Amino acid sequence: MKIANRKIVEFIRDKWVVPMNNNSQFATENNIDEKTVRRIREDENYQISLITIMRICEAKNIKLSKFLEMVGL
Repeated sequence: MKIANRKIVEFIRDKWVVPMNNNSQFATENNIDEKTVRRIREDENYQISLITIMRICEAKNIKLSKFLEMVGL
């Protein structure tokens, strides 16, 4: 489970957070706290919650099943 969590966090970080290069904007656009964005970006042990994943998927207009497929899970 830890490996799956890490894959999800790294996917979100590499695909969306880092390219945007603006934690506040990413947080606002995805209906999550800026602190959560900092954790995604910086915390190697961050355990992302399902609600956070679902909010990002909703903001990106992606079904959860499609997102997990994109991550490789």
